[in-house]
Amino acid sequence: MTINADNETPATVLLGSSGTTVADVIAVARHGARVELTSEAREHVAQVRRHIDALAASDVPAYGISTGFGALANKHIPQEKRTRLQKSLVRSHAAGTGPTVEREVVRALMFLRAKTLASGHTGIRGETLETMLAVLNAGITPVVHEFGSLGCSGDLAPLAHCALVLMGEGRATGPDGVERPVPELLAEAGIEPVTLAEKEGLALINGTDGMLGQLIMALADLQHLLTVADITAAFSVEGLLGTDRVFIPELHEPLRPHPGQADAAANMLKVLEGSGIVASHRWGDDRVQDAYSLRCAPQVAGGSRDTARYALSVAQHELAAAVDNPVVLDDGTVSSNGNFHGAPVAYVLDFMAIPIADLASMSERRTDRMLDPARSHGLPPFLAEDPGTDSGLMIAQYTQAGLVSDMKRLAVPASVDSIPSSAMQEDHVSMGWHAARKLRQAVLNLRRVLAIELMTATRAIALRAPLEPGAASSAVLQQLHGRVGTPGPDRFLAPEIEAAEEYVASGQLVRTVESVTGPLR
Repeated sequence: MTINADNETPATVLLGSSGTTVADVIAVARHGARVELTSEAREHVAQVRRHIDALAASDVPAYGISTGFGALANKHIPQEKRTRLQKSLVRSHAAGTGPTVEREVVRALMFLRAKTLASGHTGIRGETLETMLAVLNAGITPVVHEFGSLGCSGDLAPLAHCALVLMGEGRATGPDGVERPVPELLAEAGIEPVTLAEKEGLALINGTDGMLGQLIMALADLQHLLTVADITAAFSVEGLLGTDRVFIPELHEPLRPHPGQADAAANMLKVLEGSGIVASHRWGDDRVQDAYSLRCAPQVAGGSRDTARYALSVAQHELAAAVDNPVVLDDGTVSSNGNFHGAPVAYVLDFMAIPIADLASMSERRTDRMLDPARSHGLPPFLAEDPGTDSGLMIAQYTQAGLVSDMKRLAVPASVDSIPSSAMQEDHVSMGWHAARKLRQAVLNLRRVLAIELMTATRAIALRAPLEPGAASSAVLQQLHGRVGTPGPDRFLAPEIEAAEEYVASGQLVRTVESVTGPLR
């Protein structure tokens, strides 16, 4: 699974009518890339809009153009009320509540909605689409709340909060992250608020963009953390006097050809290469096998990798989609459909939370094993300098266990639930937004769990002196010395955990290991 490296991030993303890429979503959401509409997309949007204008002038009712919405779809709206109809739709649907979501989520949400608008299947006017891109490029971020979307008819409430800002209303923050009145932010950026025409309110709010954006960013984070998991597992193998022979390639791809398993085993074997600690007990050790948390690490990590590959394929399908209702077909027909239903995205958001909870659970078991003198093969209790007087890393493992327990709860699927809405017109919903919110938290928990394993394993390796660790772990120990994992008397552990997490999050752990091993899979 390859998404994008930071040094490949484009400064400008060109948005055409045929969809976008995972890398472009990351570039816009996280790295502030500008978005420019291609001339082809601009012309296509204008051409399609002419069909909508013709329908708006007709006496024949057309859903979302000259009718109400949802359960009110049978209500015909006269022309003189249609501007009000669009405003009312956006205002009434901007009904979120709770904490505000992260800036990167809102930027992904807006970019992905612009992607569908640019497809020419929504009937949006070019000036409305250009206004959305201008807001995005100006660094203006609508305030979107955590609760409000059921993931059917798309992410209605979150998208409505964004659409409200295009109208010069609602709440938003500027490029500095400070909230100010929306008219002031727009004026400062030279942006005129839009007056929505027929069909535009619906086109702005009817999509799976929030759940899709969060899936893409979760997968980008997991791409990195799955490599981290192989590294910390290998360090734990060293710290626990485990064997590297279970990771040799002959035992994986030829016998059980799951690609993720082969990748994880290859990574662990590379990280352990040249380890004097591993070599020290290759002969004369009466243990027949290592515990499952060591020996089966590639199988569990590999399952997570393969699930992530599948989730990425779903994301890529959705990136090529034009999600709206109704849509304008290539022949100009405006047709109702159910493509706004978030089920395909919701499922993989839920799927992904399951294997990473198990990955974290296995990491915690290795940590606990290193702290228990009955199972650690010669390490002091809790890796304490003076056991009894010192508690060592005892409570760090409590923290890790608490994170894992939370991840098990977050692994309970949201997509199996459905709460009917809109007077039973929308009688089955995906809950995909909720699946996305819990996956983001689970990914954050995984990072913290792996950071605590890193802190424990490096301390265990240091305590194996005078045995020499491998070159990869030696490089990391040298870099972290005095900050993370250094043996010694009890000290304030929270900052050390935070430093370990930052070391993981920044990519420095992987870069340091790869400087020794070469690229990991």
